[in-house]
Amino acid sequence: MSATFCLLSESIVSGSFDITSRRISSAGRIDHSLRLSWSALAPHTIAAPISMRRMNLPMFPSLFRSRSRPSNLSSNDTLRRAYQTVGIRHPETCLMPFTTEHIEFRRMVRRYVENEINPRVPEWEEKEWIPLHEVFSEMAELGLLGLEYDPAYGGQGADHLFTVILAEEFGRADHGSIGMALGVVTDMATPSLHRFGTEELKEKYLAPVLRGEQVCSIAVTEPDAGSDVASLRTRAVKDGDAWVINGSKMYITNSLQADWLCLLARTSDESGYAGMSQIVVPTDSPGFDVSRKLDKLGMKASDTGLLTLTDVRVPIDNVIGEEGMGFQQQMAQFVIERMWAAYGTAAACQLALDRTREYARQRQVFGKPLLRHQYVQFKLAELAAEVDMLREYNYVVAERHNQGEDVTRMATIAKLKAGRLHRDVADWVMQFHGGIGYIEETWTTRFLRDGRLVGIGAGADEVMLQVLARLDGYAG
Repeated sequence: MSATFCLLSESIVSGSFDITSRRISSAGRIDHSLRLSWSALAPHTIAAPISMRRMNLPMFPSLFRSRSRPSNLSSNDTLRRAYQTVGIRHPETCLMPFTTEHIEFRRMVRRYVENEINPRVPEWEEKEWIPLHEVFSEMAELGLLGLEYDPAYGGQGADHLFTVILAEEFGRADHGSIGMALGVVTDMATPSLHRFGTEELKEKYLAPVLRGEQVCSIAVTEPDAGSDVASLRTRAVKDGDAWVINGSKMYITNSLQADWLCLLARTSDESGYAGMSQIVVPTDSPGFDVSRKLDKLGMKASDTGLLTLTDVRVPIDNVIGEEGMGFQQQMAQFVIERMWAAYGTAAACQLALDRTREYARQRQVFGKPLLRHQYVQFKLAELAAEVDMLREYNYVVAERHNQGEDVTRMATIAKLKAGRLHRDVADWVMQFHGGIGYIEETWTTRFLRDGRLVGIGAGADEVMLQVLARLDGYAG
């Protein structure tokens, strides 16, 4: 059931192709309820069946090593249209080196979001619950979990641009909860484990997540320590071959369904930023308790909990990386989280503007379409320019990260601008929808509520400014 494909670029001069995998029907559809259909990009590509969960890297190296766009974008109308259908309006000027493999991956993810995620959003919103084990199992079958992670643990070994696409396409979902839940698993709770964890830890905890068998969460924030991580109080004390953990964690996404947490705790008497460690804590451990599910303004379908840990015992070997380096590792993990947030926000804002443009074309005001009023035109154009600048900046961040550069400053800027831009776009699209935009059943209300978190989570706007002031020498 897990068959999918990669593309062999610029190789077949034909307008069509055949897929012969026994797992894909002759109609070009997966023989499964996900119903994702493939389409040829053009006379330049051919699709070959391949399991995204167990990609054959030697056979299809182009998926991971192709770093340049086709050189004939300006003259190739079909490929240009393929770029434009996924939101890249001027591919010849786009800074991101998307290949045809990236584009077809985007198409596949977009179909999954539109055909399988969005139809379930109303039910999830009503119940204020996403069945994460079920949904992540689907995503694992499509190879969407652990795109950049080692195939030895179920990852795909792909480049960072695939993660950009994943974040952007889930940013286009009909609510923000699913993108956040996915981001926690792929870019918030697991990067440290993948980078610093022992082989045993990765086999026991990372691999089941990438197979879609387990859900994980990141537990840093506390009732008295939010963006100020140095004030963290949860403590882990050695007792023989175990850590004994006591404390509480607040606003923890996925926590009501998580099988384990990447938890940040103090493991020494040092104060401030020193003496913290990241520890894997299974949620079935005695003494672990979800005190309550939190009722939020937005992200209603995302389960968010207040957690209590009372004499929770976990093996000493559950420390991720070096003991005492948890703060530094978590700061690196925050950088990745902020990049995910910025990628998804740009896509969400672009879709909101596109939807508002279409509404303004139809809505008649004073005898003419709302879009014919100059003020509306100018404001939408201004917002679109801001979204374009954020998206292109995101692509620069992604490319430099892909090349191994430290992008702490750039990711901080992207996160800051994303939070502010989402608030601006959400306010204006509701304003242009007028009274109907204020009605609960209209998408604008959820867009405003869900997106308000972008300027708070993963470090509030003020913390982003504090980081930038220090990095740029303005902190005195």
